[in-house]
Amino acid sequence: MEKKGKYKFIIWDWNGTIYDDTEFCVTIMNKLLSKRNLTLLTVENYKEVFDFPVKDYYQKLGFDFNEEPFEKVGTEFINEYNDKHFICKLHMGIDSLIKKLNKNGYDQFVLSAREETKLIEDIKHYGINNHFREVSGLNNHYANGKITIGKRLMKRNGIIPKNCLLIGDTLHDAEVAAELKVDCLLIANGHHSYNKLKQIDVPVFNSITELENYLFR
Repeated sequence: MEKKGKYKFIIWDWNGTIYDDTEFCVTIMNKLLSKRNLTLLTVENYKEVFDFPVKDYYQKLGFDFNEEPFEKVGTEFINEYNDKHFICKLHMGIDSLIKKLNKNGYDQFVLSAREETKLIEDIKHYGINNHFREVSGLNNHYANGKITIGKRLMKRNGIIPKNCLLIGDTLHDAEVAAELKVDCLLIANGHHSYNKLKQIDVPVFNSITELENYLFR
């Protein structure tokens, strides 16, 4: 790995980075939008408008929280998601990359905006839980608070920022990395497009293969 003497810890995002659920999320959101006679999304459009906090993203799509609270809409989305999300798969090549990093001595973690109990269930379901030293998610399903739990994760595990790399798929992951004072790499096969990710000065890759080639070149 480039600068292999520098990095000892790798923090992974889950949704969109390891877990390929982007199209599934668009399908669910379109169901909610159709129910309210709002404009439907394409995958391409979704990758441009999706953002954190997700409440703002919902408002961009036309949800009126004077008519119904965000908590109601957010719960409707996550209930649909949890009911059928195991139809999704891991991104091609991610399992072998995570194993390869383990063999090379890197401590790996998952930091996610997903509710922690569900996150742990997901990772166990796909049989990759043993590859991670710790899995950390939120105590709610509204996808808000990733920076706070990231700081706690680092403190619990004695992670030194200069020796840590965060890998994600959204601009928010880069924001989290900046707050945690760790380096960041982004993959454009998740919830944000390549062009959107290139707005900031962080290395961006189109696939897990490109990422692996960069890490082990």
